[in-house]
Amino acid sequence: MGLGKLKSLYAAKENEIKKRLEEFGENGKSSEKIFLELCFCLCTPRSSAIKCDRIIKQLAGNGLLFNGSAGDIKKYMDEISFPNEKSGYIVGARERFANRNVDFTEFFRKFLSPAGAREWLVKNVKGLGRKEASHFLRNIGLGKSFAILDVHILKNLEEFGVIGEVPQQLTDKKYMEIEAKMKTFSKVVGIPMEELDLLLWSKETGSVFK
Repeated sequence: MGLGKLKSLYAAKENEIKKRLEEFGENGKSSEKIFLELCFCLCTPRSSAIKCDRIIKQLAGNGLLFNGSAGDIKKYMDEISFPNEKSGYIVGARERFANRNVDFTEFFRKFLSPAGAREWLVKNVKGLGRKEASHFLRNIGLGKSFAILDVHILKNLEEFGVIGEVPQQLTDKKYMEIEAKMKTFSKVVGIPMEELDLLLWSKETGSVFK
């Protein structure tokens, strides 16, 4: 696909993308929704985002997300990778935030910038790498300038010549290098970063999701 077709795809999906981003902003006004997004992002590495979303909603609906043990939560995670680790990450995040009645909406406002919040998350929340922290902040309306470098996005960045090839290993340094290149590409095509991410993801999957 050339840049012309990409821009045409954006024109066709722009309203849907902007609507989804508005929903992310609304997520950021509710501590419960923020916690759900955190748990969702803890589940996504090497797993289907759609399956992760469904599992987290199920766990929230039956109360286990807020009260269940790691063993209880793991029983619902057969469809995603690393269920042992991820169920433990969820319980760890709950103990750090939800069980202490942390007001997320105030917690993240204390950082001088979304970049500061991302650095804190990567260093302090087990299970959140740079991609997951970026994804989480975007999904609560705080990560508009971040790249969420999953396989779909990396494949497209390679396709459009933004990167030479999809890296075998995405180190922190490499992540930041590719994010900078994606920001430049975003300016070249005239599509904001957060919208470009959803556009490229939908190009691969057929849907504007999260």
